[in-house]
Amino acid sequence: MRHHYEVHYSMISRRIIRTKVLQVLYAYYSSEEKSLNKTEKELFFCIHKSYDLYHYLMVLVTEIADYAEKRIEIKRHKHRPTHEDLHPNNKFTTNLLIQQLRSNRQLNTYLDQKKLSWKNNPELIKELYLIMIESDVYKIYMADENHSYLGDRKFIEKLFNKVILLAEDLYIVLEEQSIFWNDDMKFVISMITKTLKRFNELTDSDHSLMPMYKDNEDIEFTKKLIRQSIINHDELRELIKVHSKNWDVERIAFMDILIMQMAIAEFLYFPSIPTKVSMNEYIELSKFYSTEKSKNFINGILDKTLKDLKKSGKINKAGRGLIGE
Repeated sequence: MRHHYEVHYSMISRRIIRTKVLQVLYAYYSSEEKSLNKTEKELFFCIHKSYDLYHYLMVLVTEIADYAEKRIEIKRHKHRPTHEDLHPNNKFTTNLLIQQLRSNRQLNTYLDQKKLSWKNNPELIKELYLIMIESDVYKIYMADENHSYLGDRKFIEKLFNKVILLAEDLYIVLEEQSIFWNDDMKFVISMITKTLKRFNELTDSDHSLMPMYKDNEDIEFTKKLIRQSIINHDELRELIKVHSKNWDVERIAFMDILIMQMAIAEFLYFPSIPTKVSMNEYIELSKFYSTEKSKNFINGILDKTLKDLKKSGKINKAGRGLIGE
């Protein structure tokens, strides 16, 4: 019984695409060499790395459980085992969701193909185990004598969000492996949480995880956004300059300029995306990449620019629900 994700369900959402384009655009303008093809390759590489991290982190809980099991075995074979050593609490090591992840074909195949493994990081696994057993979420879970599938799943969700996400040592290990990963942690763990919510008692080893993209349209959107933002650089920067007359453009934060450059590119060159959607998305982006002050500033400039473009008939939106844009 294979559970397919509905079409609207993918790991790389449009918001993530915009975030990645922004990061890559920043790198493009910061480097000496300006190659559009290389930048586009870099962008897709970044997105692929996020998808790698999604699988890599998902299997981490099974590694922690394997380590916990080894500890139980060692205690059981002690020279003079205590009553507790002989009758351990196996609730975590027999967690039903962990068993499903262990046997998930898609997860295992992906990790094999990409040669992603934690076997060179035994110290990290031990460290995560020690942090986990000291955590309140673990203590409450282990003390509860009711053993249910839902309880097991909820605990794993908490383990990701309250232990793994906050483990500094993990960030150090990830940084060594990919420069892109630390920025992605929060987003990837939120996607893992969404994925796990779709598991249930009957989920078998053929259960599919999230696809990378929703559809080809998203892949096209990714390509077009980076290209249009770069190719139309002069026109877009000019519009920003005109609409920030009272500001010294030299003093506007570079990130803010890039956010506005992308937003205006969407207004002009993406006929099927409502301007309101673009506006909201870039204001949202500015919350993470700019200061509180520049969020309002970006909002103001984009608003002025949009009104002006509409007045001069430069905004041509077509498609469902876009009449009268």
